[in-house]
Amino acid sequence: MERSCVQLEDLPDEILLIIFQNLYNCDVLYSFLGLNTRLDTILNDRIFTRNLTLIKPIHSSSYEFTDIILDRFCLEILPRINDKIERLNIESSFMERILLATNYPNLHTLGLYGFVAETGYEVFYEESYLIHRFQNQISSLFIQLKPHKPIPGASGYAVQDRNIFLFINICNHFKNLRYLNFSSSSIYEQLAFYRPTSTNFSSNLLELHVVVKTIDDCLCLLDGQLNQLHTFYVTIRPRGVHGEEIVGNDKKLLNLKCFSLIHEDEIDMYDYILVPLFQRMTNLEKLSLYFVNICEPIIDGEDLEKNIINHMPRLNEFTFNICSIICPHLADQPINLPSNDDIQHTFRNFQNSQIISSVYYFNSDYFYCHIYSYPYTWIFYHNIRNNFPGGLFKCVREISLLDERPFEHDFLLLIAQSFPSIKKLTLENHEPQQNNHLQWPIIRCSHLIQIDLARTHEDYIEEFLNNTKICLLSNVHLRVSYSRLKKK
Repeated sequence: MERSCVQLEDLPDEILLIIFQNLYNCDVLYSFLGLNTRLDTILNDRIFTRNLTLIKPIHSSSYEFTDIILDRFCLEILPRINDKIERLNIESSFMERILLATNYPNLHTLGLYGFVAETGYEVFYEESYLIHRFQNQISSLFIQLKPHKPIPGASGYAVQDRNIFLFINICNHFKNLRYLNFSSSSIYEQLAFYRPTSTNFSSNLLELHVVVKTIDDCLCLLDGQLNQLHTFYVTIRPRGVHGEEIVGNDKKLLNLKCFSLIHEDEIDMYDYILVPLFQRMTNLEKLSLYFVNICEPIIDGEDLEKNIINHMPRLNEFTFNICSIICPHLADQPINLPSNDDIQHTFRNFQNSQIISSVYYFNSDYFYCHIYSYPYTWIFYHNIRNNFPGGLFKCVREISLLDERPFEHDFLLLIAQSFPSIKKLTLENHEPQQNNHLQWPIIRCSHLIQIDLARTHEDYIEEFLNNTKICLLSNVHLRVSYSRLKKK
């Protein structure tokens, strides 16, 4: 360390600043703060002290976040820079030690990651240190719930009860909270307001990001209690059947300016639930929609104009990714199925947007219509078929391919070129490839780390395991049928 410091001392402050800015703040503070006056002066700059992240999963791999390192932060580093810290992102396992290590007079943003409901159940009681010390100070709060698996034999609502408790106490006790992100990647951690007595809360929130269980839970959050909310991002991640019916959701949402809805399962309530909800947002300026509708109508440009856009006179940004799926043979009366040209024509009044559409008859059993605005803004693109129109989707990290016609090598090459950043791919196709004897350029997937081929013909297993066809990383997680793999 002494030799390193001598070399650093030979560099001008400007070069040191550039070097330190390209390292993790916590690495820099742990390694160099307190060594000498010159380095202390540089490291006391707000660039290094206003935003600190002390989280295990994303911390620098140069060393483990050990108790020794945590001790130095709590006993030496944090007390020296406490008045400069504006945002803290903390691993929940050492949350209490860090928050009690010193005073944070200018802390206004707090992120709690890997948070466990059982812990939060205690942390957010009114008499807790977190509420007592920060309830009037925190304006932005991030809660990332740790994925949880229910204990066999335990009540299925136990975790949901705790999550609701956390959410309501945050809303009620953090008086100056303006931004709340309450999320989890686990299907067991969504908010579910299944008991009317649990939904009483008030808040000055202006922006909310949340994952809920059903559309009813979304309506519950828009029942007027969050009456100052102007930005609402909601992801609906269904699990099981929700039996409660939320009433009293006909009030205009006059303050809402930005609304984003992602529904991760198929729905059959577009006409009688979603459309009335959208028509309550009369002052909306920005709208983003992602869902799959499995009954009539076939949602196209004319439907979007009639039921949504015409009710939002201030709307200036509208992005959408909508699929319509209908089964003509199950309809009460004959359905006039549109062509792709017919669908495109319905968007003739969308002057400021590029709209991509595709129609498909799958297994001759159902009609599939996909419409989306381009450039594409979501991180996933599902159920790609052979009629995929191409394009560039830099933001997409997860895709799935599904068709009754085989995916040939040239199509997989198109997919790799269209989705250069994908990390997870799921392929479902039971038809053998027809042109697998032809020579095609090698497909290079520089980011792909998860591949699911469990429901595919063995041709695709050979395609992905043959490095003369597809070049993969060395640490790819492959899911495949063992019986098909034995054949290869």
